[in-house]
Amino acid sequence: MPELAAKNPIRIAVVTGSRADYGLLYSVMRAIDNEPLFELQTVITGMHLCAEFGDTYKTIAADGFDINARVDCLLSGDSPVATAKSMGLGVIGFAEALRSLSPNMLLVLGDRFEIFAAVQTALILNIPVAHIAGGDTTEGAYDESLRHSITKMAHLHFATNEQAAQRIQQLGENPKHVFNVGSPGIDLIVQTPLLSKLQLAERLNTKLCEKLFLVTFHPTTLDATDVEQQCHELTGALDHYRHDCSVLITKANADAGGRRINQLLADYISQRKNTMIVTSMGQQLYYSAIAAADVVIGNSSSGLYEAPTLKTPTVNIGDRQKGRLRAHSVVDCGIDKEQILNAIEIALKMDCEDIVNPYGDGHASEKIMTTLREFADKNRLNGLLKKHFYGLTDGK
Repeated sequence: MPELAAKNPIRIAVVTGSRADYGLLYSVMRAIDNEPLFELQTVITGMHLCAEFGDTYKTIAADGFDINARVDCLLSGDSPVATAKSMGLGVIGFAEALRSLSPNMLLVLGDRFEIFAAVQTALILNIPVAHIAGGDTTEGAYDESLRHSITKMAHLHFATNEQAAQRIQQLGENPKHVFNVGSPGIDLIVQTPLLSKLQLAERLNTKLCEKLFLVTFHPTTLDATDVEQQCHELTGALDHYRHDCSVLITKANADAGGRRINQLLADYISQRKNTMIVTSMGQQLYYSAIAAADVVIGNSSSGLYEAPTLKTPTVNIGDRQKGRLRAHSVVDCGIDKEQILNAIEIALKMDCEDIVNPYGDGHASEKIMTTLREFADKNRLNGLLKKHFYGLTDGK
């Protein structure tokens, strides 16, 4: 049977739209590509195709993955209207891409608007969807609603933790199709050789102070406070350490307000020593920066997903990640200078060597592949399309 299946492999189209989700998807993509039962189809979209965000599709190609389709949907505007229009362009582009590729399954991760557009399209084209990282909660961004909506359009669910798996079932999904596998991003961390702090400085072509802060700050799309005020509070806190600390900032994503944040932070670093901003670092450089940093600061999910594995404390600012499971190395605070300063001081005193990451131990891609192999049959995949809503008492 496996030999027969290898002659007619199941085509799995994996959609990636940013440096962040690619890092989480990498190990799964590599495993699919190495599995004779499957044919990997790589579909790139969103920030990958934008020079402003580093043309990161080049990283995917350099990693040896064939790029089978490109869906260019990102507008240059920074408003909610531009984001809504980008979603519409995404649906149009994915309709053409998926019609051409004719995959047997679509595999996606997370909750961004371009991923939502891809899954919308797959729903209408009767393509089963496997979704990684559903069931989480992030109350400060509209990603929360997009993520749960993707869950309702998906058929196989790979949750990163038990709480998330339970929420997916609470949304009415078949418990037999919900799997707690952990975060596949941790798989790549444990497989990646890290650079020393000196090597990191050489690669960044800069000198690093003894103390290093790694900062990533994304828009909180449901927050009433404007991005200028948010950046003012953040940079005000960073200024407290300007004489004895290097600050490495990675750019915000393409959500509404993201470009404005990037501009404000670029203006900030132009007036400060020991501070730099980068568009995209690549996985080895980014993980090395987390490991070398004294604290990760901002509101990126990587502060919750990845930093604990690298034994680095996180200052998580505001509500963007509110409700998401976190390790004891995460210090939450409001978008207020004094609160941020207090949280940084707490984080700097932490010993994170014994921290356990609640998102797994680096074997998520193996668990995902075990399930995908069980569904390496076109008839069984098509049988997923008609979904029953499972109430809380069904099957009990």
